[in-house]
Amino acid sequence: MRLRRDRVIELKSPEQFARMREAGLVVARTLQVLAEAVRPGITTADLDAIAAQQIRIAGAAPSFLGYFGYPATICTSVNEEIVHGIPSENRRLAAGDIISIDCGAIVDGWHGDAAISLGVGDIDPADQALLDACRAALWQGIAAATSGNRLSDISHAVEQSVRASGNYGLIRDYTGHGIGTAMHMEPAVPNYGPPGRGPQLRAGMALAIEPMITRGSRHAAELSDGWTVVTADGSRAAHFEHTVAITPDGPWVLTDLARESALVSESAANGEPDAR
Repeated sequence: MRLRRDRVIELKSPEQFARMREAGLVVARTLQVLAEAVRPGITTADLDAIAAQQIRIAGAAPSFLGYFGYPATICTSVNEEIVHGIPSENRRLAAGDIISIDCGAIVDGWHGDAAISLGVGDIDPADQALLDACRAALWQGIAAATSGNRLSDISHAVEQSVRASGNYGLIRDYTGHGIGTAMHMEPAVPNYGPPGRGPQLRAGMALAIEPMITRGSRHAAELSDGWTVVTADGSRAAHFEHTVAITPDGPWVLTDLARESALVSESAANGEPDAR
């Protein structure tokens, strides 16, 4: 999504983090329902309708709908589409596809934002390895999101995890971001780079960390719809994202149903899948 940034990094109180957690849970539950709905034959427009209903039932508002003119509740990016794919009644999922679903919700003015990638039916083992590598990189980045670290420590952790997983393209043109009273805020959170650079992480910051990787090159292109970003070489892509609060006790994953506490477990830091 297009960034709407302020110059100052917004710091939140524990009470404000609690409101963000409510928004994060709406996102997490919506993604859980969507993951269960993904199957051969369903359209991405069907998934968008499910998301809209889930968010509305929860008493929240979608972050994406109308954002800089974006026409849908979620982003659905299939196969070579990296991010920002627009749901369509003409896009019907087939067995063997992979899909990234990005979802945002607002509760009382506070945002949550997360994305998952998953296979449609049985998928190529190489595609599953791609998904696993991207998920692992997300959790390594989250583990580095601790007070006292530098912003690029997150970036470096993501990149090192991706490199350790295989010969994947790591998207550089799109980044994670600060989040809170707006969906996209300072600072941008790249997924690559050396450690020890950028602003120092402080309790009260909230970041959306979101690696995007491909089975081919790292180069991307935007389609003529002005939104959908695809791999330049047509290779398949994966995208995972969580909204993370930086607390005195460690990173709190606000968009994860499985973790009520502030601390990220050792297994999560090692890239094991979060429960959904």
